[in-house]
Amino acid sequence: MRDNLVEQIISEVVNKQTSENARDKKSASIAGCGLTEFVGTALGHTIGLVIANVDHQLHDVMNIDKKYRSIGILGARTGAGPHIFAADEAVKATNSEILSVELARDTEGGGGHGCLIIFGATDVSDVRRAIEVALSEIERTMGDVYGSPAGHLEFQYTARASFALNKAFGAPVGKAFGMTCASPAAIGVVIADVAAKSAVIEPVGYASPSKGTSFSNEVIFTFAGDSGAVRQAVIAAREVGLQLLATLDPTPISSTTKPYI
Repeated sequence: MRDNLVEQIISEVVNKQTSENARDKKSASIAGCGLTEFVGTALGHTIGLVIANVDHQLHDVMNIDKKYRSIGILGARTGAGPHIFAADEAVKATNSEILSVELARDTEGGGGHGCLIIFGATDVSDVRRAIEVALSEIERTMGDVYGSPAGHLEFQYTARASFALNKAFGAPVGKAFGMTCASPAAIGVVIADVAAKSAVIEPVGYASPSKGTSFSNEVIFTFAGDSGAVRQAVIAAREVGLQLLATLDPTPISSTTKPYI
């Protein structure tokens, strides 16, 4: 019996060591790739890249002003709102500009979007820093993204919109800005109405499956106004959205990271 106990302890130690080694190996495998273009990764299968000197032919076909010698590239399989709000913080913190924002029909088979965001600057250090800031912000902006097998909810808020949000959604620069989003789209319609009724806000945009999205099963409502009112509208919509999504699947709904609103 004692021999069996010893063997069991040795087996547990070996299994633990093997597991730790596998974990370390996995971490190392995704830490980087050694290319100068690579900046980093984040949640949502997000990758951040830079091109120090864009080829003049690419400038032409991408319709980029040649003064933007360097570009930063933020792309993801899952997430659009979190990345745009993260990019907005990056623009505020760096000497870079948003050249384009595109929402891909993706979410790795889900009902929403992926994204492609291009930053531009005259110096590669500026776009590299912008990508670094955006990647670090995604942990926060994913906080009010909720999911279940039946769909997802997304809520975003900033006290001061900048040029990324202006480029993507037409947000008034310098004003508080909020967003509600839900899949299936039916829930998105209801929470948009809840947000509009809960506080005095200024509607900015409304996107549905065939108008304003990449044919995703979502409704996105964006709005501006007083900081307190915008925040209140987002919170009210979140409360209703969570209740409605819960009716579709018994799996508990959880936030992707830590809610920030």
